Amino acid sequence: MKVRTLFIFLLLIASQTIVSAAVRLPKILGNNMVLQREKPLPIWGWASAGEQVTVTFAGQQKTAKADAEGTWKVTFDPLKANANPQEMTIAGSDTITLSNLLIGEVWLCSGQSNMEYTMKLHPKYARPAKGIDSAAVALTKTHPGIRIFKVEKERSNPDVTSTGWNECSGEALEAFSAIGFYFAKDIQRELNVPIGVISSSWGGSRIEPWTPAEAYKALPAFAAALQSEPFKVDEVEPGKNYRSMIKPLALRGVLWYQGESNCMQHDGMRYADKMQALIEGWRKEWGNEQLPFYSVMIAPFLYTKRNDRLPHTPETLPEFWEAQTQSLKIPYTGMAVVTDLVDDLGDIHPSYKWEIGRRLALIALAKDYDKKVVSQGPVFKEMKVKKRQAILSFDHADGLKSLDGKPLSWFSIAGADGQFKPAIAKIKGDKVIVYAEGVRKPAIVRFAWNETAMPNLSNKAGLPAVPFCTDALEWKYTKNSFIGAE
Repeated sequence: MKVRTLFIFLLLIASQTIVSAAVRLPKILGNNMVLQREKPLPIWGWASAGEQVTVTFAGQQKTAKADAEGTWKVTFDPLKANANPQEMTIAGSDTITLSNLLIGEVWLCSGQSNMEYTMKLHPKYARPAKGIDSAAVALTKTHPGIRIFKVEKERSNPDVTSTGWNECSGEALEAFSAIGFYFAKDIQRELNVPIGVISSSWGGSRIEPWTPAEAYKALPAFAAALQSEPFKVDEVEPGKNYRSMIKPLALRGVLWYQGESNCMQHDGMRYADKMQALIEGWRKEWGNEQLPFYSVMIAPFLYTKRNDRLPHTPETLPEFWEAQTQSLKIPYTGMAVVTDLVDDLGDIHPSYKWEIGRRLALIALAKDYDKKVVSQGPVFKEMKVKKRQAILSFDHADGLKSLDGKPLSWFSIAGADGQFKPAIAKIKGDKVIVYAEGVRKPAIVRFAWNETAMPNLSNKAGLPAVPFCTDALEWKYTKNSFIGAE
């Protein structure tokens, strides 16, 4: 009996040794994945300390030795896009074979519920344009050029919680971000290369948990927060979602749809500082100062009807919009405007997720893939005054028009007394002329400066103009500088 007990004991020790020595990969590296093309390609994982690991893929072979903590990493030379499925082997004390791998473009979509909003929920909101599949139709198809990876809402370390990469169809697609899918579908059609999309979102989340704590410590705007113990930003612990839902991921660029929760907290222009911390924090972590970061301006919504601890005015949301707009001063950013995509001002989830995905795709196609597409609606540039008229100039103003063919809406104007009056606005070439009875010398013009504003000014591409106030506070962007550093 004693011999048998000893034998079982030795078997248990042997099995534990084998497990601890086994080569392991993060969940983001698995069957069916898309690997980023034309950039150095990192492959990493865990093994026993000092163990040699050899990775073979696409005609290349790389070897690394696990460090004292058992982590290893190899980096493949850049690879061209390839839609033909390939295998990768990772060999150490044991061998892992990954199959059905494609090479193309990989994007991360993150934020709160509007980005999380799934294809299964979307059909009741989908009224797609001619030639665009509705969500209901898209769910009946397989999309062979797209692979999807959903991060579950679990704070798990050192790896994300996920079922892994899936081909884009069936239940996996039902549970996936509608915006992420439509973005992938549009750029895949234009680029004709495989597209991988990673969805990592959490409904109701604020920006702070997505941001590495060190990113806040790097910016003077958050110096006061350093005095708190434990370290918090506006009463929120930073980095919790980042550590468990973002940090383990590999990606090409970011799509970000978040802000409603911070608007409810009256962040105002402070949200621009938080966007800087998020963007520069992620770029620093991934060692890429040019990492594309494309966001969505949150939609019109009746915040004044909410029973929040902090009451809202009709201008709380436009002031938040201004922070989102000012954050575009950060390099390699862009923003989709959705003021025209709301059916119900009492629903914080605007309709037409397919169109939001398309607008984000236009930004990526223009900025990252050199496609000659219009990707941005009119953006206010300057105001000149001539007698009783304010003459407004815009960037991205080619073919100014009214979206619905009606007179331009949601313009107001004030003189030096700051008393705003509803204004008449007319398009004249690439400018908009604004005036109102009783305003003899215009000083300030506001456009869509109200939480219910769904204005109709656009360019010829049908992309809506960005809300603005001509005397809004300017946010001064300065590249991050570490507190205490010279």
